[in-house]
Amino acid sequence: MLATSPAFKQNARRALSDAGLQKALAISKTQFLQRRARAVAAMPEFERLREIGRDIKNHTLTNLDFYLEAWAEKVERAGGQVHWCETADEARAAVLRICEDAGARTVTKGKSMISEELGINEHLERHGITPVETDLGEYILQLRDEPPSHIIAPAFHLNREDWEASFRKSHTDLAADRVFHERRDILTEARSRLRERFLLADVGITGANFLIAETGSSVIVTNEGNGDLTQTLPRVHIVLASIEKMVPTLEDATNMLRLLARSATGQDFSVYTTFSTGVRRQGDLDGPEAYHVVLLDNGRSAMLGTEFQDMLRCIRCAACMNHCPVYGVVGGHAYGWVYPGPMGSVLTPSLIGVDQAGQLPNASTFCGKCESVCPVKIPLPGLMRHWREREFERHLTPSTVRVNLGLWAWFARRPSLYRGATRVAAALLGLMGRRRGRFARLPFAGGWTGGRDLPAPEGDTFFARYARRQRAASR
Repeated sequence: MLATSPAFKQNARRALSDAGLQKALAISKTQFLQRRARAVAAMPEFERLREIGRDIKNHTLTNLDFYLEAWAEKVERAGGQVHWCETADEARAAVLRICEDAGARTVTKGKSMISEELGINEHLERHGITPVETDLGEYILQLRDEPPSHIIAPAFHLNREDWEASFRKSHTDLAADRVFHERRDILTEARSRLRERFLLADVGITGANFLIAETGSSVIVTNEGNGDLTQTLPRVHIVLASIEKMVPTLEDATNMLRLLARSATGQDFSVYTTFSTGVRRQGDLDGPEAYHVVLLDNGRSAMLGTEFQDMLRCIRCAACMNHCPVYGVVGGHAYGWVYPGPMGSVLTPSLIGVDQAGQLPNASTFCGKCESVCPVKIPLPGLMRHWREREFERHLTPSTVRVNLGLWAWFARRPSLYRGATRVAAALLGLMGRRRGRFARLPFAGGWTGGRDLPAPEGDTFFARYARRQRAASR
């Protein structure tokens, strides 16, 4: 996927002026928040479960080499094959080789952010193989030739009228005047189109929410059942997974699943939670004849042992972006690569470089909501600060930012001068804004006043009030 992260500011401006996107965001984002809140309130032990999830992932990452080897041994014992891929190019080549060896002409796909990271669809199409997205949201995006804007609700940015228009444009053999009375009619039409593709597919590709070292299994969660059809009907099943998806045991996996569904969609469990282990065994009613796992590193091992290792705990629930005020107004496409929102603001610079994605860690109010809802307690604001430091150290920030920060630092190192300057500035601004109580425009503050008024300062500065309270408390 081509990264447009360096153009985040331009992307964000377009998103803010897109009336259709703003309508979709306003309707959809509150639903995620309300559902999660209800699910968490109904589970008194949720906070304790978050701590358990954090500890499981920390333990796994500390011993990742051991668990990867144990898992791979179990996969091979169950008749599967593991393809260890350090780079995206190696992973694409492995997928293509498996498909060509199977003589595949049609490949069905479940929703997978790793496949987006690899650009699998475009790669297969260039080699004469037709990929078919089977998740409803991904299917509509494939018709529209758009990338996903959300990691669990890929068509988050679309309204119902967008879906209907795309179906009419693509499904031209159906009556042009047909009426979609409700959302179920859209689903029914998509199902009728996909059913034949499921039966014709030579290879099925899914992602993996978790890999289990104890059993060599891969786990997917869906609400539509398309993932089950994708991995059981074709002769060959390919799992696309990254190394951090590992957990040690089945019990660990069930603990993580209890966190995942509640954080993502507000469900106790997803409608379908499917464990796959190897090839079809004698007596099995369905399942693939060949089972392959394409295991991707693509920069993740370089995060181990660094300040960014905590990001590898992420279980892709999207709670952080659902609660993020920045994502809530610009949507996912503005972030310019596969992973949007707060988790993308940390992960994307790790995978494609801070020189390409340095603007993303700056796209945050640092309100801390992302960290407070993360099911595995990833300190996302702190990690974004680390990336800001890296960006500053490498002189990637704009010169105006560097000059202004340098000026502030000069004053901050001289406390008496700093307090005096802020006291004078606050007094002058308070005097200038006394009549209206706010500023609609202000020199050097256009970034703020361009979208809202700046309140005029009132009373003392924080330092003055703090000093007064300290003196009063010491008496």
